Amino acid sequence: MNNQSRSTPKVNSLFLPRRGFLLLLLTVCVMLYILSWMNNLQFQKTANPAFIPQEHQSFCAFRPISSKESLEEEKILKSITWPKTPSITSNYTFENSSNPLCSNFTILPKVGEGGQWYIGDQLEVSIIIKDYYCYPKTSGGDVLLASLKNRDLQAGVSGQVVDHLNGSYTAVFPLVWEGQAEVEVTLVHPSEAVTVLQRLNSEEPDRINYRSIFRSGSVSEKIECNVCLRPSKGPVCDFTDVRTGEPWFCLKPKNTKLNCTHRINHDLGVFELNLQKEEKRLFQEKINMKTPILAVGSSSITVYQRKTGPVMLRSNNVKTAASGFYYKGVWKSLGITEVQEFDTAAMVQCLKGKVVHMYGDSTIRQCFAYLNKALPNKMIGRHTSKNRKNNILLTYWCHGPPIRFRNVQIQDLHYVANELDSVSGGASTVVLIGVWIHFTSFPLKIYIRRLMSIRSAIRRLLARAPDTIVVLKTGTPQEMTTLFDAVTKSEWFSLKHDKVLRALFKGMNVHLIDAWEMVLAHQLPHNIHPKPPIIKNMINVLLSYTCPKMHSENNL
Repeated sequence: MNNQSRSTPKVNSLFLPRRGFLLLLLTVCVMLYILSWMNNLQFQKTANPAFIPQEHQSFCAFRPISSKESLEEEKILKSITWPKTPSITSNYTFENSSNPLCSNFTILPKVGEGGQWYIGDQLEVSIIIKDYYCYPKTSGGDVLLASLKNRDLQAGVSGQVVDHLNGSYTAVFPLVWEGQAEVEVTLVHPSEAVTVLQRLNSEEPDRINYRSIFRSGSVSEKIECNVCLRPSKGPVCDFTDVRTGEPWFCLKPKNTKLNCTHRINHDLGVFELNLQKEEKRLFQEKINMKTPILAVGSSSITVYQRKTGPVMLRSNNVKTAASGFYYKGVWKSLGITEVQEFDTAAMVQCLKGKVVHMYGDSTIRQCFAYLNKALPNKMIGRHTSKNRKNNILLTYWCHGPPIRFRNVQIQDLHYVANELDSVSGGASTVVLIGVWIHFTSFPLKIYIRRLMSIRSAIRRLLARAPDTIVVLKTGTPQEMTTLFDAVTKSEWFSLKHDKVLRALFKGMNVHLIDAWEMVLAHQLPHNIHPKPPIIKNMINVLLSYTCPKMHSENNL
């Protein structure tokens, strides 16, 4: 038995060659897979139908949130999922991308009522996107803007664009003034460009970086900072805010005479981008970026006033969700709040005895500057403006990093949530907040969590002072003329931020300045810093929330 148990079993003479062949075949397959994977890294892979960017947790820091907030975050990310966009792989060709010159739109005819359009109707426009061979696209995901305007009347309203996921889109508009109405459709980005933008925010969230000067006596050093710092760059100084938990880091100074306590300022650093040649072609001014799409047939209609019956906005398919419109250059609300016009005297009367705290980016600073200019006999500080006679106080602080401001002293960087916790609030207090553009180059979770932090502070403020007036300002369409504009502050990023803002604050006792529609509907060119006529209308909205009864009181 022992000899038998130790005996070597007979082996089929064919087994060893067959096993060697299988191992060789397996090795070849693995090598081919790796080569294919590496080749696909040359360009961005196909976006998933339900694309949610996979943040590089290894070098991006995210503020911790509760399990409830985490579920809400996941729900928001799914709700704003962009349609599937084409892949940019080795077999991709630019000619297959969306071409605004071959694309077109058509005004759909009015059914009934003699084919005439009336105030209260809804206009629908069919948009067909084609490639450079002028073949219709078969997938969606293009970034389109639509508006309806009458430049002679200084009238305008934004349109809602519906993606049918097959290369066709529908834009819908409420008809709200009598006279001519001209349709304008713009291709902001081809769907292929969206694929690139998705990749950049996932793989290169540090393409814009920041700097801080560390100084002690005569020794100083300029150091790279970010919320996304790659570990390979070395050890870091942790400047995470102790109250909000908002993360921020700088590399440790190399000079041994400096340490983390010696940071004195915040500054915008350099822009670094890794794009392939074919990817860059997707961001060309006047070719496929912020480019008009022309009509087949007429691009305008005539709208008539109804002689009888109530004016109601009617929709056959999709109900337009416009918040307001311009008429004779003045913004009119389609919501509950009536927007009044405030001249200088009315502004002062409305703000008498009030404190207006403004927090955010340079677009909020525009509102501060506009109100400050209107105040007579004011005393101006670094961040305040005061009119003693009427007991009016205005304050402005920029939000905490990331922020693309130049040479900001550390003492002047204020997290909005922390500032709100120091506000007493009450009926004589107005808070205006605008936070968006400086987060567009980062994973969306960073923006969501910053707004969650601000939302929690607003809830605390309203709990202790329910009659405090809190107003949020959305982002805006803007000029896009350079590659830098497109890949750092694209309107595709801003659209998603806009949706996040509305979702997070839905149902709260806060008001909204719909700056997105107020710029899109205006006849002036889009600008990240809207021109004074638009700012004036935004201030009218703000003061209408602040003093909703002034119009009726002035009429008595």
